[in-house]
This record gives sequence, structure tokens and C-alpha cells, in this order.
Amino acid sequence: MWNLPNLLTLSRILVIPILVASFFMEQPFGSHLAFVTFALAGITDFFDGYLARATGTVSKIGQFLDPIADKLMVGAVIIMVVHANWVEGIHVVAAVIIMCRELLVSGLREFLAGIQVSVPVTVLAKWKTTVQMVALGALVWTKGGPEFGLPAQEIGTGLLWAAAILTLYTGLDYLRAGLKHMV
Repeated sequence: MWNLPNLLTLSRILVIPILVASFFMEQPFGSHLAFVTFALAGITDFFDGYLARATGTVSKIGQFLDPIADKLMVGAVIIMVVHANWVEGIHVVAAVIIMCRELLVSGLREFLAGIQVSVPVTVLAKWKTTVQMVALGALVWTKGGPEFGLPAQEIGTGLLWAAAILTLYTGLDYLRAGLKHMV
């Protein structure tokens, strides 16, 4: 349990309160803190899996916690950017699509695990995650971006829609694969 890959995964869960608190701090400092925290957490997401495979320390607890840490962090950030009105109006639909897909796929994976069926992560799903993380990174930078002449909110909103479209497609892909084992 206490190997480096698992500690990196746990760190993503432990920084969620810092991410949430940053939205209540004076801006743009809060936005800067949220961005740095989110970026570092994203980097740990890459390295935890890489290190686990490279060092032969892949563990069941790590396989269990990794997707949960990702979903908790993504969910917290989506809730906060909507709460802060950095994503508003029709763009909330993209955020809801992403949240619904994450819950659907989690439930599907849990069900399939119960009948000992594994659904591997597709290359397109990895791209979806990358676009989603860049979108959320830009959105948490919303109040920090103008200082540097960056339209962070606009970039984040556009990428959020791209992630939502990829989310729909990959979610349906997983559902199709899972339905074969439900019927």
C-alpha cells in the first residue's frame, strides 16, 4: 500500500480540499494556486501508473484508487468552476455530460468487475482524459489568465465542449462493450 505510486495516487485525493479552498481565496491568487495544484496532481496521475509498471509495484489498491482519485478531482473542479460561474449558461451542459459519463462508466466498471469482466481503457478515452484535464486546467486559471494576456476561460470552455463530445463517444463505447455482458 505505501509504495511511491500509491502515495502519488493518494496525494491527488488529499489535494482536493486545497483545490476547493482556492476558489474561495482572493483572486487571482486562488486561481494561481488552483492551477498549480491541479497541474501537479495531473503530473502525479501520469507518474503513478508509469512508476507502478516500471518498478513492478502495480497493486490492487492502486488499480482501485487511481480512477477514483481522478474522478474525485475532476468532479470537484467541475463543481467549483460552475459554482464560481467560470462555466455558466449553456456551457454547464458540457460539464454535466462529463460528470454523468464519469458516474456511468464507474458504475459499469463496478458491475463488470463483479462478473469478472475487464473493459480496457481505449486510446480515445486517454485522449478524452487529456483534453478534459487541459480544459479544467485552463478553467481553474480563469482569474489568473488575464494577467498574462491569456483567454483561459475561453480556451477552457472550448476544450470542455471538445472533452464532452469525446466523453459521449467513449461513454457509449464503454456502454456498448458492457451491454454484451448484461444481456
